[in-house]
Amino acid sequence: MRVKWSGVDPLNSTESHPGRVDNTPVDSVGGTTGLQAAEFAAPVASSVEEVPQAAPSDPPPEPMRGAIAEWAITILLLLFLTTTLVQAYVIPTGSMEDTLLIGDHLLVDKLAYAPTGPVSKYILPYRDVKRGDIIVFRYPVDIRQTFVKRAIGVPGDRIRVVNKQLYLNGVKLDEPYKIHKSDYTSAYRDNFPGEPDVMLDPRALDMLQNHTINGEVVVPANSIFAMGDNRDNSLDSRYWGFVPRENIIGKPLVIYWSYDAPSDDLQNPSIGIGHIKDVVFNFIPKTRWRRTFMLVHPYEIK
Repeated sequence: MRVKWSGVDPLNSTESHPGRVDNTPVDSVGGTTGLQAAEFAAPVASSVEEVPQAAPSDPPPEPMRGAIAEWAITILLLLFLTTTLVQAYVIPTGSMEDTLLIGDHLLVDKLAYAPTGPVSKYILPYRDVKRGDIIVFRYPVDIRQTFVKRAIGVPGDRIRVVNKQLYLNGVKLDEPYKIHKSDYTSAYRDNFPGEPDVMLDPRALDMLQNHTINGEVVVPANSIFAMGDNRDNSLDSRYWGFVPRENIIGKPLVIYWSYDAPSDDLQNPSIGIGHIKDVVFNFIPKTRWRRTFMLVHPYEIK
């Protein structure tokens, strides 16, 4: 499934903290300044004659930031956080149905699988990709495109499909998330790996020739074997090979909006007038309100 970046990305409230950038305390309007407090303080009795001293003058007031400067800094911080921590994507095709639907708008956690550093590994929740994770990644055939699939095999795993049934390391998997919308059985798609009956990308041919042992595909190091939940309609690792580990962007966190729009509108690189009019006039009836703010969970495959 290919996903499209939907522009400037919204943020969760837990990931942005707009507010004052200048933390220097200032006196509140109408409050009591330091000089006024001294004037109201009662004199201390003393037998020693006090020498009058000149009252200290008030420090010059700190210049206030203009509203435009405050907003500019806030916007810059939001842009930095959205491109570094999370990013918004939209689902334009049905290869992950019924887990993710066409028109689901996602927030993707970009830190989940980020490489760990000597200090950050103790602070940030980095982890490696696990079987059953839903991953967002750059399409190996064209890294300008972004795909979302389910991670099925990690390095060292053995994978084969027999009559639409997936076997992992010789064990038949129970996959409650997958669907089959066609009764037709493909010689290659549904009995994998096998003799291709469609044109394959060279990466897939390399996978079949160099990473197949005893009728099973073996996932190499630094790679993931990924498949769509809609098994009969998914352009996935069966057709273009493994996902390089460095291509993985992150994992979906939440569906912040789901809108029943046609796939053609969502695949258009520019927002068409027709799509804008559709949203304006049909926002309420075509929004899938039950999916709004729905969390996206992995399914653990053992």
